[in-house]
Amino acid sequence: MGKNMIDPKELGETVVKVLKTIYDPEIPVDIYELGLIYDVFLNEDNDVKILMTLTTPNCPVAESLPQEVKDKVASIEGVKSAEVEMTFDPPWSRDLMSEEAKLELGFL
Repeated sequence: MGKNMIDPKELGETVVKVLKTIYDPEIPVDIYELGLIYDVFLNEDNDVKILMTLTTPNCPVAESLPQEVKDKVASIEGVKSAEVEMTFDPPWSRDLMSEEAKLELGFL
């Protein structure tokens, strides 16, 4: 299958599926449902850029979590490269969590 045969929408959905396999070590919910992923950009060359945050700037996984995200996304078939950009603006809050995550953690 040629590189251009990959449907960007499908690739984007695969990226989200992979993000949902990565968990915050302190909270038993995946980083996507937690709202730690602010944005996923995918260009025509299938370079993926992920804008993410952590629950706190001094999170114990501040080094390892973004690296895990980068490695897992980079290993998706069809993804040419993966880049993770960290931001604390806006800072993460419980409001960013999905209803599912809030329910699971008993916030609802």
